[in-house]
Amino acid sequence: MIGRLRGILLEKHPPHLLIDVQGVGYELDAPMSTFYELPAQGEEVILRTHLAIKEDGQTLYGFHTEQERAIFRNLIRVSGVGPKLALTLLSGMRAEEFLRCVRQRDAAALTRLPGVGKKTAERLVVEMQDRLSTFATQDLPNSLPPLSQSGDREAVSDALSALLALGYKPHDAHHLLAGLYQEDVSSEELIRLALRKAIHKP
Repeated sequence: MIGRLRGILLEKHPPHLLIDVQGVGYELDAPMSTFYELPAQGEEVILRTHLAIKEDGQTLYGFHTEQERAIFRNLIRVSGVGPKLALTLLSGMRAEEFLRCVRQRDAAALTRLPGVGKKTAERLVVEMQDRLSTFATQDLPNSLPPLSQSGDREAVSDALSALLALGYKPHDAHHLLAGLYQEDVSSEELIRLALRKAIHKP
C-alpha cells in the first residue's frame, strides 16, 4: 500500500498530478483543496496518499493533510459514495466546511455540489455524524484570500476543464466562472472562487 509520496511535482492539471519519485512518475488525482497548497512545478512536494483498487484498474489519490485523507476514506465507506464523488466533495468545499455541514446537518449545502442529490446528502449527514469526533474541526475564515498575480489567460481554460472534470455541466461551469477573471489570475484561484460561488449561491 502506498501511503505517502515525496518527490518533484512535474505536472498539475486539476484534478490530475504527476510526481517524479526517484525517476518513477506517479499519476494521482487530488481534490482542489490540495491543489491550492501545491508548490510550483519543479519543486518538491509531499502528499499523503490512498490507493483505490478496482477490477478495471488502480487509482492513486493525493492529499495535502491527513485530515483530508481521513475524510476521503470515511466518505467512500458511505453507501453510494465512490472515490470520484468523494473527490468532488473535498474539491467543492474545504474539509472543515464539510465537517461543519455534517455537524449542523446542512444537507442543502451539499446538494449544491455536482452529483450530490438530496438522498445522498442526507445519507452523508447521517452516516458521518458518528465519525465527527474523529476529526479536529475549526472555523473557516470569513473571506477568501486575495487574488495573487500568478497566472495568464490560459487560466480560464484550465479552470473550465477542471470544473468539467469535477462533474459540472458546461453551462454551469461557464456560469460559475463568469465575472471572476482578472488579469494575471491563476487557474487555482479561479477554481477556488468558482467553487465557493457554487456553494454559497442563493
